[in-house]
Amino acid sequence: MLTNEAILHIAMKQSAVDLNCCESDFMDKENKIVLSVKNQRARRYLTLPFECNLVSYGNNIVASVKKEYKEIVEGYISKYQTEHCFETPNMHVLNDAFEPLGMRVCFMAEYFLPDVSLVKEKECGYVLKILEQKDLGGLYNGNWSNALCEKRKDLDILGVGAYDKGKLIGLAGCSADCDTMWQIGVDVLPEYRKQGVASAITCKLALETMKRGKVPFYCAAWSNIKSVRNAIKSGFRPSWVEMTVKPKEFIQEMNK
Repeated sequence: MLTNEAILHIAMKQSAVDLNCCESDFMDKENKIVLSVKNQRARRYLTLPFECNLVSYGNNIVASVKKEYKEIVEGYISKYQTEHCFETPNMHVLNDAFEPLGMRVCFMAEYFLPDVSLVKEKECGYVLKILEQKDLGGLYNGNWSNALCEKRKDLDILGVGAYDKGKLIGLAGCSADCDTMWQIGVDVLPEYRKQGVASAITCKLALETMKRGKVPFYCAAWSNIKSVRNAIKSGFRPSWVEMTVKPKEFIQEMNK
């Protein structure tokens, strides 16, 4: 049975793989700068090496960077408090430093891990069904783009659907993003929202994931209040934050 301590350990271990650092680095009081490298055990949606990726579990910042940007990032994270490095106005300082180099701050996200004492089965008034990978094939239709990822169908490994008289009205899906951790995404049809569907399918999927010996994790932008509320209601708690610098061309393509 997974414990909260074991879950945090697994998450930090995976972050250490992603960033090319030691797990203990996230617990230090001092900030760390490490060089980013490719790693086959990294989360599969990451593009490595990073130009610059900042991660904090609340104690310090571990920055994984390309060698040529080390001085820029070191100056930035040594100037401001940990939490302020991930928000405006301080974030503009990092963005301005990378702008002449053809890069900008791109991704800013908060990650949640389950509290095993809080993740419980929930009733929502609809039938819930566990869906294996073979059951997901016909669901890549645009309604479930948060729960499933068409570009990485092979990673969509498990799901929980909520049904109203046989109609799928909510879906939580798990992406096997690395060997030990599966990421949960959730969609509910607009007319069925605010009825407890999202938390019911999130909780059930988290429990099913842990039964399989994997750690479920949940990602949301800090401004996505609906998603953050669902994470909290489902028994997840904030665990780490990330901020990533990407080339301008990448950002422009996303903004189309």
